[in-house]
Formats: sequence, C-alpha cells, structure tokens
Amino acid sequence: MPGTGIRDRTIEETPICVLDVETTGLTAGGDRVVELSLVRMEPYQEPQLVLDTLVNPCRRVTATEIHGITDDDVVDAPTFPMIAGDVVRGMADSVVAAYNVYFDIRFLQYELGAAGIAQEPPHFCLMYLRPMLGLGKKCPLGDACRCHSVQLDDAHRSGVDALASAQLMAIYLAEMRRQGVRTFGDMASLKSYKFLDSFEHAPLTLELAKDIPSCTRRKSRSTRIAVADSVRVEVAAPLTPRNPSADYWESLKAVLADLEVTNDEVLALAEKKKHLALSNEAVRALHAKAFQGILSQFSQDVKIDERERQVLQRLYHCLSRLGWAPGQ
Repeated sequence: MPGTGIRDRTIEETPICVLDVETTGLTAGGDRVVELSLVRMEPYQEPQLVLDTLVNPCRRVTATEIHGITDDDVVDAPTFPMIAGDVVRGMADSVVAAYNVYFDIRFLQYELGAAGIAQEPPHFCLMYLRPMLGLGKKCPLGDACRCHSVQLDDAHRSGVDALASAQLMAIYLAEMRRQGVRTFGDMASLKSYKFLDSFEHAPLTLELAKDIPSCTRRKSRSTRIAVADSVRVEVAAPLTPRNPSADYWESLKAVLADLEVTNDEVLALAEKKKHLALSNEAVRALHAKAFQGILSQFSQDVKIDERERQVLQRLYHCLSRLGWAPGQ
C-alpha cells in the first residue's frame, strides 16, 4: 500500500512482535512449520507470550535432530490454517522481529499465503540489528544471549527462543535510545540490508482475521512459560533430547544467512565443532542438508535460472570455506 509504510513511525511507540518458528527443513513450502511462538512487546510494557504451539504440518516431521519434535508430538496439534487468525491477531499493527528473520519470514509468508493471507508485514532481523548498533558481530542466538547476559534454556523451543529474543530486543531498544535512533527510517539508515525494504509495507491488521475463528486448543512444549490468553493449552510430553548437531546447525544457519563468510566465522564454527565434539561425518551431513535445502527450493519449477545458479555457487563457496561442500 503506497504511503502506508513504517519508516516515519517512532520505534518506541510501535508494538514489536517477536516471531520464532521451528520447521521440518529449510525450504518454505516443501518444508513446513512445526512450532510457532509470538511474543508481543507493547510500548512501555513487559513482553508477553501471546501464542505458543506445536503445529501439525500434515506431512512427515523431519529435522527432529535439530528441534526434537517428532510425528507423535504433532499428531494432535492444530494445523497452521487453524491458528492463522491467531497469528494475524498476535501481529496486528506491529512490526515483526525475528532472530535470522530471512528464515522465519519465508515460512510465515508461505503459511499465511496458503491460509489466504498474502500481505507481507514489515519486519527486521535481530541477528543483524546487533552489529548495526555496534554491539557485536552477527552470531547465533545463543551466543548473543551469553554476551548480553540473557538466559536461554531449552533452546530450539520456539517459545523459549522468542522470549530470549524479546529480551535482546529490549537491550537493543535501550541502545537505540542512547544513539538517537528514533524511527524505523533511522534504523534503515544504519546499514543496507534486504529486510529493511519491508519498511515500505503496512503492518497486518485485525481486519485480515475478522472472518477466521480463534483456535480453541493449542499444544505447547513448555511447562515453565505462560501464554497471555485464556485459550486451553495442552502441555506436550517430554521430547526426544537433541544431539549436539542442533547447536552447530544454528551457528551454520547464522553464518549462511547473508552468503558471506568471514575469517572470524570460519574460526568460530571450527571452534564450535571442536567444543561439541562433532565428527567430520556429522558436519558434512549438516552442510549437505543446507545445500540440499536450497537446491530443492530452486528446483521446484524444474529449472535453475542464472540468479539461482549464482546463489548456489556462493553457497558452495561458503560451505567449502567452512570445511566441506557437497562433491568435495
């Protein structure tokens, strides 16, 4: 909508909705959301978890080694169309934030579009906001939390990750106040990233969800966080423990987000592998998973165009610098 963007809005006066999803893989559409959480940050109020539920993807669950979610966990969870109205209501009149937003927003857009809601909300990335403000390097969520003394237990549960991301956002808000970054236009002037283009969009509205009923039952994985509504929430049974590959995978996704690999990132990922005692075979499997996910996405129309070829070439180069790429 022309003239309805958020660049002139004051950041502190605008609701922020922190999004986190767990999925069956990297490719929105081919892969699906299996867990979604929203933390709403109203101006001058404490963050509130307004939505936290497992999601039945209506397909076999994969990537269990990353998030710990199995087919049995989601069999009685709501499908995404059942919670689509609640997602829109949770995000209404807000700007969406996520850690590694390039990943989360692709899945949000696909799932909402499949439910008949095609509007893309304005959004920004907490992983990149940290270096934009001079607070440190781009890094995985766990590393940022450790640096800023934010508690993060049970990582890769979307409710826990979203709440930790909201605490980081509160730290970043204080830093923006200190630096005089008042509006979203001011934020966009700090650096040039693709997600900043979304500031030309209008937030989602309650009108979009007026004909979609609220989901009457959700299924949460957490027994220690409260959801801020009266909808009945089932607590899922304890899930299969994740192996150390999950931590390496999050670090790998963070490094690959912009398809640029620095020397520091090469060293940090090598140290992560050593700390987690991962075998070369395990690392190669995760690198192959990353490459296969992007290749599958580009192959959906049975052709690879020049732009996609260049992306795959850059991805191969990044994985090679990090120790191994498919075919080596």
